[in-house]
Amino acid sequence: MTRLSVNVNKIATLRNARGGNQPDLVAFVANCERYGAQGITVHPRPDERHIRYSDVENLRPLIKTEFNIEGNPTPQFIELVLKYKPDQVTLVPDDPNQLTSDHGWDTIAYHGFLKNVINQFKTAGIRTSVFVDPVEKFIVGAQAVGADRVELYTESYAARFAFNKENAIADFVEAAKVARELNLGLNAGHDLSLENLSYFHQQIPWVDEVSIGHALISDALYFGLENTIQLYLRQLKDR
Repeated sequence: MTRLSVNVNKIATLRNARGGNQPDLVAFVANCERYGAQGITVHPRPDERHIRYSDVENLRPLIKTEFNIEGNPTPQFIELVLKYKPDQVTLVPDDPNQLTSDHGWDTIAYHGFLKNVINQFKTAGIRTSVFVDPVEKFIVGAQAVGADRVELYTESYAARFAFNKENAIADFVEAAKVARELNLGLNAGHDLSLENLSYFHQQIPWVDEVSIGHALISDALYFGLENTIQLYLRQLKDR
């Protein structure tokens, strides 16, 4: 079964726009789980423009499903993850000035760095996932640095889906097969939506987890949170 992890960064962005605690991130996360989400993802950045480091402290004891912290493994990020020990950490090569994630790791060029970071997390008993583009050598490189999973960066799939979905998914199917052959777990995320998620899952039914934030939160404005989560879960059912 493919799990749905809801990325709640956008709720924190909305809260931070006015200060205070409206909307209440903790209450929102509790509702996500109550409505069927099988995981919660946060992505704290150094400027704390959405998720704050204090949010991790507040959320950690309350999350009853799977807690995934993703981000660039700076010393501050590593310290945060080791302190609160989520179920999974996803390493993302973010530049501090990036608006959002826009590429995966070159796991060959950063072999030594990633191996050292992953060893710290695995020693602490935290499952590690590495954010990668759908390129065979980078998936092989993720295995070489000791990752438990890879997360396929799906922006290019989403961007091309409406024009030619067969072409858009092709590289991802091949990448997913490589991960499976290497006994790596498989996650996916970035711009997955109600429009393209079902087809992605049909073509790669062995994906372990999808992490979805922007599209899901946007849909919740129209359909309501409970209904939206159920709509996304429906896309992940075997057909």
